[in-house]
Amino acid sequence: MPMTMIEKILARSAGLEEVHAGDTVVAEVDMNVLIDLQFPRWVTPLRIADPERTAIVLDHAVPAPTIRDAEGGPRARRFARDFGISRFFDVGRHGICHQVIAENALARPGQVLTCTDSHTCAAGAYNTAARGIGPAEVLAVLCTGRTWFTVGPTIRYELVGELPSGVGGKDVFLHIAGTWGDATNHNLEFGGDGLASVPMNERRTIATQAAEISADFATFPADEVCRRFLAEHGADPGEYEPADPDPGATYAAVRTVDLSTLEPHVARPGSVSGNAVPISQIETRRLDQCFIGSCANGQLDDLRVAAEILEGRTVAEGVRLIVTPASQQVYRDALRLGYLGTLVDAGAVVTNSTCGACFGYHMGLLGAGEVCLTASTRNFRGRMGSPDAEIYMGSSATVAASAVVGRPVDPRTLLDREYSA
Repeated sequence: MPMTMIEKILARSAGLEEVHAGDTVVAEVDMNVLIDLQFPRWVTPLRIADPERTAIVLDHAVPAPTIRDAEGGPRARRFARDFGISRFFDVGRHGICHQVIAENALARPGQVLTCTDSHTCAAGAYNTAARGIGPAEVLAVLCTGRTWFTVGPTIRYELVGELPSGVGGKDVFLHIAGTWGDATNHNLEFGGDGLASVPMNERRTIATQAAEISADFATFPADEVCRRFLAEHGADPGEYEPADPDPGATYAAVRTVDLSTLEPHVARPGSVSGNAVPISQIETRRLDQCFIGSCANGQLDDLRVAAEILEGRTVAEGVRLIVTPASQQVYRDALRLGYLGTLVDAGAVVTNSTCGACFGYHMGLLGAGEVCLTASTRNFRGRMGSPDAEIYMGSSATVAASAVVGRPVDPRTLLDREYSA
């Protein structure tokens, strides 16, 4: 029987001719990524399956904000040294794990990648079967090189048209979340002629955010745009085998998204599913904090568009604009290109690379009664600090423009001087 993209990857990794929705498979894992939050309570295994299929990234609590986190660092370093794990991204060459995965081509077409972080589906942008699993499961993968998955049904999104100026991957995702809601226990597959207009950074934003509608996997094809990105980051095409869906594959639904008709979107506080609308429909709210960062929107292009909007402008009085590059590499590139200087001159605070404010741990928590517009991954109550704060979600362009105005605003009004809302 014909298979979807994710079914073909899982079948190949499990050594089976075919798999379909409802099957449970035991898959070989090509890359298993450990993060710093695992190490404060680390139990060192006696052996590991393959150090070459293992990476360690310090990202969530960097530099260490607590004594407990500080104790995890030496354990991670000792573990990497004792087991010969060369892909160890310590403080100083670190980044949010999904950004580091992208920069080092750790996720490759047709392969399986696991990590403790729930936004591991980000690597689906590279035609990878990538999924977040629990700490105990990651430890099992570390020791055996395998894990199991129950194959869910797949929803196919056909992208048509071209992305308009001022509209990005976050807006595509929020349109999907607002229109169709949750995709619990389903896989998402993206394709269509419109995909050519969606660059890799925007694809990764879409794939990352799939976790917020409870999708299992989110996969894109390994088209020319993807293959070029991988080659630029050190992946030899002979080292991977892409997976394309078969003609006639069975889908739970096939939905069309006309990119050319989209406008910037914002999710209201609490959730994204059924709760995201075009910016033109968002109520006026005074903002206390604006945040640009996270695995979804701390990429170089996010900082570029923010700098473009903030050039010659100033963050509104009473608004805190916090910008967190997704990795040290993004930080260095943004510094070299002048983006960081523009952001700081406008009144933004630029932090080191970390998950920090996104998950309400450090580098910019919210107080009771405050209102935030974030370009990070989640907006549920208590995510970024006080449970009595409110969190709206939008693109980096929307956040940057709103930081200037002091309320949620269409970024096209600042990106295009001739645009009329």
